[in-house]
Amino acid sequence: MAAYGTEAAQCAPSDAAASGATAYIGLGANLGDGAETLRQALRELAATPGIGECAASPFYRSAPVDASGPDFINAVARLRTTLPPLALLDALQAIEQAHGRERPYRNAPRTLDLDLLIYGDLRLDSPRLTLPHPRMRERAFVLLPLRDLAPGMVLDGAGLDTLLARCGGQAIQPLPESPA
Repeated sequence: MAAYGTEAAQCAPSDAAASGATAYIGLGANLGDGAETLRQALRELAATPGIGECAASPFYRSAPVDASGPDFINAVARLRTTLPPLALLDALQAIEQAHGRERPYRNAPRTLDLDLLIYGDLRLDSPRLTLPHPRMRERAFVLLPLRDLAPGMVLDGAGLDTLLARCGGQAIQPLPESPA
């Protein structure tokens, strides 16, 4: 296992047969054992039909942003998927539900939150899904683990380091344990 915070870990063995789009998923939890919930969710993601080549960033602890409750445990997963975007969203929401996700009000504390951040180069604005995720550029808890997986990524002309600098007031720190 890699030293925590230095490189991504495999969610599961790579599926060389997987083709399709590269997608990035934001993971977060601030109720219960967040780190264990994220590890379980990563295994469930990797076992989902139509998903292969799953890798996870290190885990981070972050203070809630525009939300309440205890600190979050966050990560980002990169995967290859043959699922279309809305089918992938359905799969993410099914995993959330299996972990007891409730939505009593906007940005309520949660047992598990899985956000489809990026799906290839697709831009989408529908009632169910906006891609790329509209607030990811404002969230250190997304940008820092995303940088672990894709350090050279550029979003709307800005590199991840530039975007992270704009989130300077958001508290985030690596956890000293592996996502695997």
